[in-house]
Formats: sequence, C-alpha cells, structure tokens
Amino acid sequence: MIGSRLRVTSPSRNFMKAPTLREFFKHLPEKLDSDAAEGLEAVYQFDLSGIDGGQYVLTVSQGACQVNEGTHDDPHVTLAMAGEDCIKVLTGQLSGQMAAMSGKLRIMGDFGLALQLRALFPGIGS
Repeated sequence: MIGSRLRVTSPSRNFMKAPTLREFFKHLPEKLDSDAAEGLEAVYQFDLSGIDGGQYVLTVSQGACQVNEGTHDDPHVTLAMAGEDCIKVLTGQLSGQMAAMSGKLRIMGDFGLALQLRALFPGIGS
C-alpha cells in the first residue's frame, strides 16, 4: 500500500526485572530468620565479580543482620563468586555445594558458616 505507515510498538515493560546486587543486599536484613540466627555471631564477606559485582559485608549478631558495602578486615568466612550466582545460591536456584564443587564458588574461612547461610534466609526466593 502506497502511503500507509507501519506502526512499530515496543515490547511491554510489565515484565519483572531481576534485582541488582545492591538492591538484593539492601533488602536482605529484612529476610533474616531471627530464630535461625539466635546465638550466631558471624561476619560474611562477599566478593562478587561480574557486571553488577561488588563487595559486601553481612554481619549477623544478636538475631539481627546488617549489610554494608565494602570489605571487613577479619571476616569469619569469605564467599567469592559471580554476582548472578550469589543471587541464585541465596534464592535456592543454585545449590551452594554444587557451585563450590564446580568452581563457581570459592569459600575461605569457616566452611560451616558458609553452609548455614541459606538457612538464615529461608524466605528468599519463595
């Protein structure tokens, strides 16, 4: 057809966007299971690579949790992995043990605390 115009529309913007690592860690303290954290005093260091990577310190003390960007001088455990793998591990989409065995996750320090991390945040991903 001569003179007709083709109308191009953009895809819908109503799809759910995955959170950035900063957003994910910002909301992590409110997801803590305080019963699971009772009596636990631990500092987790996250060294995350990738486009949205960064360094985060998660401190669990007296049944509460605090997250800060940056590093800690003497964490109990350090977890190094890609940022997207971190979110997958904490949401249960990727097994932490499988990530470690496949080399996607490096754990330095208290391995027991690393194994306990997912249990501290059971509501994530559900």
